[in-house]
Amino acid sequence: MTQTLDKMDEFERLLEESFSKSYSVADIVEGTVLKKENEGYLVSVKGAKTEAFLPNKEISSSAENTETLEIGDEREFYVLKEENDEDGMVLSLKRLAYAQAWAQLNDAKVQGDTILAKVVSIVKGGVLVDVADLKGFIPSSQLRTGTPFDGLIDTKIEVKVLEADPKKNKLILSQRQAVAEQRDQVVDNILSELEEGQVVKGEVVRIADFGAFVDINGIDGLLPISEISWSRIKHPSDVISLGETIEVKIIKIDNELKRISLSLKRMGEDPWQQIEGQFEEGQVIKGTVNKVTGFGAFINIFPGVEALLPVSEMSNENVNPFNQFKVGDSVEVLIKKFTPQEHRIALSIKDINKDAE
Repeated sequence: MTQTLDKMDEFERLLEESFSKSYSVADIVEGTVLKKENEGYLVSVKGAKTEAFLPNKEISSSAENTETLEIGDEREFYVLKEENDEDGMVLSLKRLAYAQAWAQLNDAKVQGDTILAKVVSIVKGGVLVDVADLKGFIPSSQLRTGTPFDGLIDTKIEVKVLEADPKKNKLILSQRQAVAEQRDQVVDNILSELEEGQVVKGEVVRIADFGAFVDINGIDGLLPISEISWSRIKHPSDVISLGETIEVKIIKIDNELKRISLSLKRMGEDPWQQIEGQFEEGQVIKGTVNKVTGFGAFINIFPGVEALLPVSEMSNENVNPFNQFKVGDSVEVLIKKFTPQEHRIALSIKDINKDAE
């Protein structure tokens, strides 16, 4: 009789072990919520010898997530601590979401999918973003604007995944690649709807020394520095800002190269047309030095109108323009050649002195 009971106990033990499983940290397990306690929930995990525990702090990583668990809920959990002879497993939903988020980001990288990211702050070298409760980084070189600006904060932007490494907690993203892909998909349709001379609204998305790029319905149009203002400016940022919406005129469309050239200054009246009839050749006028070069000086004679005073017209003697003038100097000059239709005026000082003699 005793031997029979021992055999039955052994059979029950072997039967129990055959249905039990050994889980390790980071495993994803299936379980059922059994009971709510002060510090968390008791969970029945398939194959586990004892009940597992889900602490309250491991339910969610987001303060905005108000997820609640109901008794009887069946779902997946992340193993935070292994089961042993004394204690059951410790589970986490927070780490499950974390693992799933990294898996989704890796899938997006492999498949080349575009995802949404929320810009949370500007840091050295780029911006930090939130993606599914994970922190990511967009280098300045991968921003559409090429540099961060305050208007980006709290906005949601489309990005591509460049690198997703959960072991290093490293998530690198690119807005520029996402924008380039969108542009390639719509550029022909957008260009067909635009025409030269048309006035359009756009957002300034990048500023460089040579000009600015303006988003026109998904295409970046070039606004050269020479087309920003009729007056001489040192840098485009003297007139426009990143993220600013401006009205511009389309001055050229290159369908072959898929490029648009824009003008801001032509939205206003051309000052060269205003000066017709106001000046004539041989007239002596006053102007202000705007720029000095080795070949001469540029003189502002009317708002938005510059005329060239060549070095050969400064004096009968050989002179160095940099020794003769500095920016801001007021000078008296003679109009030697006046062709406003070509946006050209040639000036002279030595001819004034010649007339005086």
